[in-house]
Amino acid sequence: MNAASTLSTRLIDQELHFGVPADRPPDVVCTRADGVYVWDLAGNRYMDFVSAHGALNPGHCHTRIAAAMVEQCLRMGLSPGTLLNDRLPPLQEKLCTLTGLERAMLMTTGAEAVETAVQAARRWGYQHKRIPAGQAEVLVFTGSFHGRTTTLLGCSDDAEATAGFGPFTPGFPIVPYGDLTAVQAAIRPRTCAILVEPVQGEAGVVVPPKGFLKGLRELCDRHQIMLLADEIQCGLGRTGRLLACQHEGVKPDGVLLGHALAGGFYPVSALVATRALTDVFTPGSHGTTFGGNPLACAIATAALEVLTDEHLIDHAAELGAYFLERLRLLDAPQLREVRGLCAALLQQGLLCQAARTHTLRLQPPLTITREQLDWAVEQLRVVLEPWPS
Repeated sequence: MNAASTLSTRLIDQELHFGVPADRPPDVVCTRADGVYVWDLAGNRYMDFVSAHGALNPGHCHTRIAAAMVEQCLRMGLSPGTLLNDRLPPLQEKLCTLTGLERAMLMTTGAEAVETAVQAARRWGYQHKRIPAGQAEVLVFTGSFHGRTTTLLGCSDDAEATAGFGPFTPGFPIVPYGDLTAVQAAIRPRTCAILVEPVQGEAGVVVPPKGFLKGLRELCDRHQIMLLADEIQCGLGRTGRLLACQHEGVKPDGVLLGHALAGGFYPVSALVATRALTDVFTPGSHGTTFGGNPLACAIATAALEVLTDEHLIDHAAELGAYFLERLRLLDAPQLREVRGLCAALLQQGLLCQAARTHTLRLQPPLTITREQLDWAVEQLRVVLEPWPS
């Protein structure tokens, strides 16, 4: 056994002994990455079609973002919580300018951003709709995933994700995704918000019917309800637009961003919203220890500049259409045992992810080239076309 194999075995044994069960290949230990590629300890190279759930839209270790991180690390990492730092206001302005909204609140994880949006919507409902105390409801959808806090797991109907973690926070009626008639029927006087993923990620990249998002906007306007768009996985260029909502010309009252907001270098998330939604917060009514710290802001600013300056959104739109065209030519009418399929693709050097039980989720960095996509499609063809139907 060579030195790399020995180290890999030792690390895997340590994980098994000191860690907890995780859904990942049991015998691969990654050690470095660059662009669309990841290498393991044995020197094997894999093309990354997971992108850390979209956190790596600009690819691994983007040098411009890394340089901004290093520079800020040498100036100030975490500022005193009682003082404003010089990196936060420019980032807030950039987020508002890009989204067309008015206020930006910075947090760390995606779940924290969603929790903040829910808190804001509830307080708005109590103050402006006069909903009785403790009764505000937020409509959510089947197939949704908004985070793993106990509150947000209550928004999910995924038995695998929720089993054994209840009881959950009440106040989140679940309605069928894509069904405007069901949404209309579920709206009550105590409904304060609708929380929706414009494209569902963990459910298997589910795109709603045309007109669904626009219909939600109209229902929210008609019934005085806040529309909250969770774009943590589908936003920031992933669908070929800055926000997935923009495909239907919809402007939510609040947008949740995360994952790609820091280009994979740091946990950064944000609620970008209207003044009406965020003005419910008063000094001391919301707080976060690491949210908006100068290091996070420097990294997020650089990541947003890479997204726009390098035209990654247009690139995603162009190559996304090309990728779909190539995938439609594959002879794979039925897919079964998707997790086994992921293992087979890993042997081909393509790192993929199963979504739920029957969907292969393909999510490369937005920096991928046409030639790299062609290589990936060939690996999919090699594995898929002999797959038993």
